[in-house]
Amino acid sequence: MSLLSCTRGIFNPEIYHGFNKKRNFFEGWYFKIVDPTENLRFAIIPGIAMGNFTGNSHAFIQILNGTDCTSTYYNFPPEDFSADNKKFEINIAGNYFTANEIRLNLPDYNGTLTFNQLTPWPKTLLSPGIMGWYSFVPFMECYHGVLSLHHQISGTLTIDGSAHSFTNGIGYTEKDWGSSFPAGWVWMQSNHFTTPKTSITASVAKIPWLGSSFIGFIAGLWLNGKLHIFSTYNNTKLQELSIQQNKVFFCLANASMALELTATQTPGAELKSPVYGHMEGRVNESMQATIEVKLFSIGKSGSQLLFSDTARNAGLEVAGMIQQLLTPPV
Repeated sequence: MSLLSCTRGIFNPEIYHGFNKKRNFFEGWYFKIVDPTENLRFAIIPGIAMGNFTGNSHAFIQILNGTDCTSTYYNFPPEDFSADNKKFEINIAGNYFTANEIRLNLPDYNGTLTFNQLTPWPKTLLSPGIMGWYSFVPFMECYHGVLSLHHQISGTLTIDGSAHSFTNGIGYTEKDWGSSFPAGWVWMQSNHFTTPKTSITASVAKIPWLGSSFIGFIAGLWLNGKLHIFSTYNNTKLQELSIQQNKVFFCLANASMALELTATQTPGAELKSPVYGHMEGRVNESMQATIEVKLFSIGKSGSQLLFSDTARNAGLEVAGMIQQLLTPPV
């Protein structure tokens, strides 16, 4: 791979990174869509998986019905997958995906949705995406990108023979690529607050690192047109993480602000996830969870509550060896 291609991928995490990859690699995009009535919730996940031996690759489109708590996995030959090498544009057997549009031509899902007023994760020279300077590290197990924290949806999908309008609905788009998902992780996301145009995405995971590992985390709260970032790479501390019955709580704090998240699990559906390029892992994801979000300012006189709201239609995953996440990093 040329230096130009490598640099383009780092600063454009949304584009396809799998050129010249043959094995032990996956890449997938995650389109969350919720209709204006909030009765329909879907995650549409196109991607490609390359196992660790020749002939063990395939493209896929995985769809999570977050209302009915069911999932469907469509498997395609790898030659049915194509991607642009300069921008995010992929095609899987006539199903078309970009940051601004998806066109589905599947047995149970058909139609076109367009996305307007995208809110991409901000980029800087030293922090080209949600992973910050970790984006430059060449040996990460899994890389992550956020294409849009919040956007409006237009269009109609025909689902099992019935047409459903998603116009004026709300969407979110992210992606992952690498060899495997982490050994254990918690992930949550929602765009549906009492306060309009608000979004939360947050995750904590066990990250392999130079023969050892550490607990990495990232949270982004988009509020009133500003993104508040709490991450391993910006001097934030994971002060507490607890998982009890159907509740997940974690608190992140830096010198000036603190973020508390309390997610409540609800029924979900099983999705396939990558293990060394094979889609052999399993993860249960809910799209009906709630997340109580509290943002505090921290000053000499103590903390002050800046924002408090409870998000609905939240995606929530609690997966793998989660007990290994419960000790905060040093």
